Amino acid sequence: MAARGSPLQGLIARFLPWIGAGLVLGILPALLPSYVQSICTKFLIFAIFATSFDLIYGHAGLLSLGHAAFFGAGGYAVGVLMLHTGITSFWIGLPLGIVVAAAIAAFFGFISLRVSGMYFLLVTFALAQLLYSVAWNWLWLNSPGMQGIAGIPLPDLGIPSLTWNTIYFYYLVLVFFCICFYLVYRIMNSPFGYALRGIRESEIRMQALGYNTWLYKFIIFVVTGAFAGLGGVLFAYFNRLISPVYLGVGTSFLPMCMVIIGGSGTRIGPVIGAMVIIFVEYFSSLVTPERWPLILGGAFVVAIMYARGGIVIYLSRFWKQIGYRHGSIEG
Repeated sequence: MAARGSPLQGLIARFLPWIGAGLVLGILPALLPSYVQSICTKFLIFAIFATSFDLIYGHAGLLSLGHAAFFGAGGYAVGVLMLHTGITSFWIGLPLGIVVAAAIAAFFGFISLRVSGMYFLLVTFALAQLLYSVAWNWLWLNSPGMQGIAGIPLPDLGIPSLTWNTIYFYYLVLVFFCICFYLVYRIMNSPFGYALRGIRESEIRMQALGYNTWLYKFIIFVVTGAFAGLGGVLFAYFNRLISPVYLGVGTSFLPMCMVIIGGSGTRIGPVIGAMVIIFVEYFSSLVTPERWPLILGGAFVVAIMYARGGIVIYLSRFWKQIGYRHGSIEG
């Protein structure tokens, strides 16, 4: 047998992408202009949003068209808190947004999980559009003279000497992105996560084994709602505006595209998909902003036809080849 490389080289090849990603996310934005820092912040927020969608789609096999309802609900919780009480404390707005989003997810899940397949998709779409209509027409959820809530200030962390700028807010979002990424990783690799994937593959078989599949799906539905609500809270502070648009089907379509383009049911796929969508959106806005929906739809169609496993599958194969060349033994 001839050794092709040391085990240490294989270990380095295995963890190099994670080390590189950590260095890029932690150091590079601080060296970039403020407008690029803002784009990076938006990318991390939507990475949280896409990761929450992947939990329910990639692992439980539930395709929802109402996921934006939880994202928008988190943002609206922050906006309404500021609009009607003047409270801007991050430590009040954050848990409130998460709880409101999780509560709405529990309500939606209790109704929509009574059906499956195409009917589940249509019910989630209808419920989200109902929430969109409420936000559009209920004056209490809108700033005077507009649809939505404007003027949402950056969060108050209770640190008197803190003066917000784009890089500080980026690092705040990065901290929550890392927390969410770790929690999702633990969920995916827990007995609960394995049970979800079993339900995705064959719900009837899991029922025969004694699993209460409805309860498992309901729990993950609420959990994903909480994660999406966190993304919505951060987006409201980032965007300084929340409107009914962020409750509608157009916003629900975004995490679906991100997950499918990046790779569903994987740890890093939704993050890669979010990065691709957000940065392509930015560059298209510089050249031809009116054609962004066409570009997004085209990217989605290409991903469905030619890269069904997502970008992450090809990246994974590439790094496995590197690990084999530098850290395996050939017999």
